[in-house]
Amino acid sequence: MTDQLAAGPVAAGDDSVLPFQVEGLDARGRVVHLGAALDTIIGRHDYPPAVSRLLGEAVALTALLGTSLKFEGRFIVQTQSDGPVHMLVVDFETPDRLRACARFDREAVLASVAAGMDRPEDLLGKGHLAMTVDQGQYTSRYQGVVPLDGRSLEDAAHQYFAQSEQIPTRVRLAVGELVTRDPGHEPRREWRAGGILVQFLPESEDRVRVRDLHPGDAPDGSDPFADQVEDDDAWTEARVLVETVEDVELTDPAVSAESLLFRLFHERGVRVFDRQPLQERCRCSRERIDDMLRTFTPEERRDMTVDARITVTCEFCSTVYDFDPTDFDAAEENNVAADDGSAGGDLSGVDTAAEGGAGPTAPDATDGDRTSPEDDEPTVR
Repeated sequence: MTDQLAAGPVAAGDDSVLPFQVEGLDARGRVVHLGAALDTIIGRHDYPPAVSRLLGEAVALTALLGTSLKFEGRFIVQTQSDGPVHMLVVDFETPDRLRACARFDREAVLASVAAGMDRPEDLLGKGHLAMTVDQGQYTSRYQGVVPLDGRSLEDAAHQYFAQSEQIPTRVRLAVGELVTRDPGHEPRREWRAGGILVQFLPESEDRVRVRDLHPGDAPDGSDPFADQVEDDDAWTEARVLVETVEDVELTDPAVSAESLLFRLFHERGVRVFDRQPLQERCRCSRERIDDMLRTFTPEERRDMTVDARITVTCEFCSTVYDFDPTDFDAAEENNVAADDGSAGGDLSGVDTAAEGGAGPTAPDATDGDRTSPEDDEPTVR
């Protein structure tokens, strides 16, 4: 649900994650508040409000999970589904960098909203949610995948932890717009998001009992992972308390993470730790894209050329990079000359002029091609 909030003081904890611990309930967790960072991410694109809201939830979820990494690397949350919003990609790079983008059918989104089907599960449809941990080129990626079958991102996260991590977890996410009204000016809207995650982490493993197998005979419409943990009084209390959190408590800049945690856990005692700041920062650069373009053949680069230029737009930050295709051809000619010991090379297979029409769009990420957003590759236009 999207809340419209009247303007108020900007919270000191904006664009940060606050870790906490409730020793009396054997629970730990994190609270995230996103302000300017999320507004910048969404502001780089012309997304319908429903898509912006959904992407905001994904960014908040990624921030909650990514900031738990204890090593240098990346945490990527990606959905691929058959709904009006085909794909969401959020990329967190330690210690604090966030970027995100979405792919969607604009007409289908507007039609779905007009029909009152604007919930996250309506926009996503059926597909899967993947969470990927990438520690760098010298290690293998770890990926957990859960189905999206009419579930919200919160529900998918619960299933991920029950199925992959086997840690009792509850997540609440919310997105809202802050409306600023300055005298004599049009109202200005700023996107905000927030979330809270709590996990049951008792010292005794006997207090956490999870089914080994999926209950295949569960009735249709039921949640087979809903009651995986036997009723532990401490976890039941922590879970119920988190479920009382309202959207406004996560999106209103006047409600700090500390005040929310005190409201929830003051009877048990809650300890907070150092904040972990967040920032919107894309990983793209002219050098990265130059290297990427050099992996294509001269014929492929020729197909990308329009009006004697190659234009590349990053899907994450919408930065546009412009290249002269002859620069790549000249570099390859020099390499051939160096290898052959000759002064020139054969460029008969390279045509720097466009052969009519616009340049192609890079293959969709679902093809597993080198242009997947999570692999840093932008759209070529």
